[in-house]
Amino acid sequence: MTSYNKQPVFRNLDSVKRFMEEEVGVGKSFDAEYRELIIHDTRVHMYYVNGLCETQVIVEVLELLIQTDELERSDIPIEDLIRNRIAHQQFEESTDLDKIVTDMLSGLMAIFIEGYDKVMIIDVRSYPGRGPEEPDTERVVRGSRDGYTENIIENTALTRRRIRDHRLRNEMIQVGNRSKTDLCITYIKDLADPKLLQLVKDKLEAIDIEGLSMTDKTIEEFIVHQGFNPFPLVRYTERPDVASDHLFEGHIILMIDTSPSMVIIPISYFHHLQHAEEYRQAPAIGSFVRLVRFIGIFVSLFLLPFWYLLATNDQFLPDMLHFIGPEDEGNVPLLVQIVLADLGVEFLRMAAIHTPNPLSTAMGLIAAVLIGEIAIEVGLFTPEVILYVSLCAIGTYATPSYELSVANKMSRLFFMLSTALFGLPGLVISATIYFIGLINTHALRVPYFWPLIPFNFKALLQILIRYKMPSEQTRPSITSPKQRNR
Repeated sequence: MTSYNKQPVFRNLDSVKRFMEEEVGVGKSFDAEYRELIIHDTRVHMYYVNGLCETQVIVEVLELLIQTDELERSDIPIEDLIRNRIAHQQFEESTDLDKIVTDMLSGLMAIFIEGYDKVMIIDVRSYPGRGPEEPDTERVVRGSRDGYTENIIENTALTRRRIRDHRLRNEMIQVGNRSKTDLCITYIKDLADPKLLQLVKDKLEAIDIEGLSMTDKTIEEFIVHQGFNPFPLVRYTERPDVASDHLFEGHIILMIDTSPSMVIIPISYFHHLQHAEEYRQAPAIGSFVRLVRFIGIFVSLFLLPFWYLLATNDQFLPDMLHFIGPEDEGNVPLLVQIVLADLGVEFLRMAAIHTPNPLSTAMGLIAAVLIGEIAIEVGLFTPEVILYVSLCAIGTYATPSYELSVANKMSRLFFMLSTALFGLPGLVISATIYFIGLINTHALRVPYFWPLIPFNFKALLQILIRYKMPSEQTRPSITSPKQRNR
């Protein structure tokens, strides 16, 4: 937290004005403004940032203060007159200069009164931003269409609308020595594990950084210490219903101002395999969708290396499967074809993100012609390589978590290279390393591969099968909830 060396005397508005000009940039930054009023022969200064304030509210405050000068008795202390006149829902007084400056730069108005040793702070914020919309990465056929935005106040309201429990807590702190970004720790008091909550608070308070330009991702790297582990150790969501459901299970939600993505902790590997659509359908349909998704994720990991193993080792193929493998490998080695095609799909994904919407259709046509036809005709790829790479790509896109899908793609390349170098032992050993790595991973002291390791049969069934809601009477033990029964 920045500590200002030059502490103005609040009773002397000339020193306050000099401080605001020198340290905060009032008069130099066009958006940092102040107004001076004379109320009953007493000077009053108001400081605010016009881009973060509601203009109409500022005008209303000015009108109230002007009316105070005209209508109120002059024998009443000026601070009492102003305090009683200002009718706003958030009003406080402070002598902490750091807090006063931070509040002003956050969109609040600071009122200095000559001869008064406290500063009045009024919430007049009106942050620019978009309205709640359904997030692109978590669309559902049935369900709500609202989603979190970049406004932390709106985000807490979207959550509060779904959890009208007096034990829901939204604790606000500020992170970043320069940015002073608002961060809200959201949890249900009688469900969240107190030890986990204190651990999270300690990690957040220990963050020493200038600013959170990358918001949620920066916070993640400070609290879970991921290093070069590619697997996501927190879960992101932009859906209020998903966040609320996790709060009911005893999870903790971190909301960072300017980010629409909520950070859910603690989580396991299997949390990244769930999607809201499964709970918007009948249990049988939800279970079917979940099973298909699991198959798609498994295919995205192991289909290519397994097919390559069979295509390059005929002795592993029974007679009925001898059609597997290209009859003519073409002009490029099979391994190089697979790697190039897999990376080509990744190029297309990146291009789709950075391509303007009016050009996305044209880009798709170009990609289909180049990869689907010309590359095969010139002998760069064989049709089977394109087929299996495409199936793996579809399985990757079926993964609900974008972060997990990229981590699985990196793992698939690892499996491919190991299989190419060492054959069947390479595939077995690389897959073993993959699972051992997941088993040894912990996220905030929680086993990442739960409920497989440590084994919990009932919880594993709940992951594999979408049970009907009345039958889910207990909360997951991974969060160590204070109340196990719902």
